[in-house]
Amino acid sequence: MASLSRQLAQWAAKLSYEDLPAAVVDRAKGVTLQSLTSVLIGAKSASGEQAVQMIVDEEAGVRKGATVWVDGTRVTLGGAAFANSEMALSGGKYDTFRMLTHPNTAIIPAALVAAESCGASGKAYLTGVVAGYEVMERMAAQFIPQVMSRGFHAGPVFGIFGAAVAAAKVMGLNEDQINSTIALCASLAGGNLESIRCGGKALREGAATRNAMLAVNLALRGHVGGETVLEGDAGFYHAFTGNNHGVLNYSFVGETRADFKQITAHLGEQWMFLETLYRIYYTAGYNIAHVDVTAALCQENNIQHEDILRIEATVNWMETQYPSPAFASRREDGEARVAGTAFFTAYGAVKRSYPVLAGQSIDAASVPPPVLDLMKRVTIIPSHKMTLFGPRILIITKDGKSFAKQSTGREFIWDFDGLVARIGAVSTGLCIPAKQYEQLVGACRHLEQHEKADDLVKLTLRSHAS
Repeated sequence: MASLSRQLAQWAAKLSYEDLPAAVVDRAKGVTLQSLTSVLIGAKSASGEQAVQMIVDEEAGVRKGATVWVDGTRVTLGGAAFANSEMALSGGKYDTFRMLTHPNTAIIPAALVAAESCGASGKAYLTGVVAGYEVMERMAAQFIPQVMSRGFHAGPVFGIFGAAVAAAKVMGLNEDQINSTIALCASLAGGNLESIRCGGKALREGAATRNAMLAVNLALRGHVGGETVLEGDAGFYHAFTGNNHGVLNYSFVGETRADFKQITAHLGEQWMFLETLYRIYYTAGYNIAHVDVTAALCQENNIQHEDILRIEATVNWMETQYPSPAFASRREDGEARVAGTAFFTAYGAVKRSYPVLAGQSIDAASVPPPVLDLMKRVTIIPSHKMTLFGPRILIITKDGKSFAKQSTGREFIWDFDGLVARIGAVSTGLCIPAKQYEQLVGACRHLEQHEKADDLVKLTLRSHAS
């Protein structure tokens, strides 16, 4: 049987726009808009500005390369990929796959940098995005908790593969070159968790995206990566999960083994990409459903926050111990705190929503007092049987009645128009005019009609408004 990287490369190389179901194309447009929206927020953040300034100071004036979004400076492909990814991550409006990876912070910057470098069409870009997502998410799906338990952040560890495959596909690399790209990513993958546990800031998808472009360029120039770099005795899975036999010490719902055959099973028939959720609020992804599900339960039953005695939320156990139960630095099933799961559950009950433009930092003094009061009466209950992002919310009122709502875990999976409806409120807080953002939305919606995918890049530039 062909190696894992070879099977993935064969599929990606053969994939065409015409192979993509309508729902898959629609989702590729949506994750693109979500990522670019996050960039337009993150460009104003301290970390976003720092990343851009570092790259511009080092690389401005290159003859060939790609554009730093918003800023407009032309730098190297790797430099643009890094800066654009860092802005996407800083903006907080990105997508989530199985809680701990955020594919579009790596895949979209890489795919658009590649599209700009080779003049790729909207269709070619969308096809590359789909290839990158499908490869990344299939590689990650069974192994995310195990990778986290070994001190690696699954986001950049798997994100490099998605970014590299997307860029390679957009740039027209052949099967052998894509195989080498994947293999090279195994040598370039990384992302350690200890920094966020000891007062530091993690180096995440920005570095992964930059390294992805290095892998693509090496493969393009003939660097051969090898065949069994993923599943081999000394390969990627051995290094990042502790073995190459699929043995799991940690998993979302209690599995003890993973099947490598599932990574490539039904490629092009069953689309794991469609499991990708949108993280609409700037919070840990596992908190987003607590806002909307609790709000819906209150709305459906006309429950007023002052009538609530207590709330119980039963959740997947991994959602209570971040970044991993192996060395949790943040527990959600303990005492309630501002910006914790109990806080967002209470916020949904009191305000029926959460501000889309709210940032990561929350000033307790600005929080409505009923939220601070109610969150102390929210109990978070971990369970090995609950689906990710699918809490069961139980509200007990002061008159002795109880009301429950079971989330599906799919509340934050929308089509393109659904995303626009939810994310539209951010337009007043971006670094470009609202009218220009409307043009960007329109360009994403009709991206398959664009001869050049990098039309999107121009619509992120501050100078475009003038």
